[in-house]
Amino acid sequence: MPISEAKLETWSRQGAITTSKNTHESIRHALVSNNSNIKNKDIEIFLQGSYKNSTNIRGDSDVDVVVKLNDIYYYDTVELNEYEKSLFNRDFSKANYTWHDFREDVLDTLIDYYGRWIIEEGNKSIKIEKGSNRLPADVVVCTQYRKYTQYNGHLNNQYIEGISFFTLKDNMQIVNFPKQHYNNGVEKNRNTNGLFKPVTRIFKNMKSFLIENDYLDKTTAPSYFVENLLYNVPNRHFSGTYQNTVYNILNWLETADVDDFLCQNNVDKLLGESARQWNIRDAAQFYQNIVNLWIEGV
Repeated sequence: MPISEAKLETWSRQGAITTSKNTHESIRHALVSNNSNIKNKDIEIFLQGSYKNSTNIRGDSDVDVVVKLNDIYYYDTVELNEYEKSLFNRDFSKANYTWHDFREDVLDTLIDYYGRWIIEEGNKSIKIEKGSNRLPADVVVCTQYRKYTQYNGHLNNQYIEGISFFTLKDNMQIVNFPKQHYNNGVEKNRNTNGLFKPVTRIFKNMKSFLIENDYLDKTTAPSYFVENLLYNVPNRHFSGTYQNTVYNILNWLETADVDDFLCQNNVDKLLGESARQWNIRDAAQFYQNIVNLWIEGV
């Protein structure tokens, strides 16, 4: 039988938020203190991921904190015509200070503040162990990213702003658009009468149940992609009880044209083979496991 409404109600609840705010403020303080190596640079420090988007569930631990440098930027000019590209190339000058330099300065600052023994260099982030009233954190060190859609000079151009960083393992560039993701999620939640975020938490808890009971590998369905998947479901299917909404979503996804699905940032396609996309085979496996769980119940 389908999962009970009571169980879905429990799964819809948001996890702790106070400690995520404390974690963010602790890292901010470390990076803007008088002893910081980056205190005089134009930086932004903000949350991203489930804690920022209010889709965190009980058991979520690591807080994603973005440290973004605006003094330099990486770019994409693919959508510009040849004339616009020539203007951009004329105006653009290569910066002497790079993302790699910035990452080293951030790393040194965090080590000086917290101590070397609780800092670990991950492939995509700097990891900080949990502390008193502070959750473990993944610090994403990045620069501004500009996806240009028009360029007619320094004062006459248009671009979509995102963030860019590189992996330590193979120096692969990663590009994300966290602010667009957040804003579109807020709008989606409003347009679904407040159901989008709690239903996202339900699906994340369903995923966790499948992983804990060895039905699904934890790498198959990253929470980011699960949230992006649900973003593509038409607003009209978020209605009534949680049981009704989950049923409507699964029913609609069964025949949906997934080739047109976008990420919540409305910039990237959701499904594909790139590092920024969800492998279609993994997405299909996740869907089928969720359907099976829905039919069999908990």
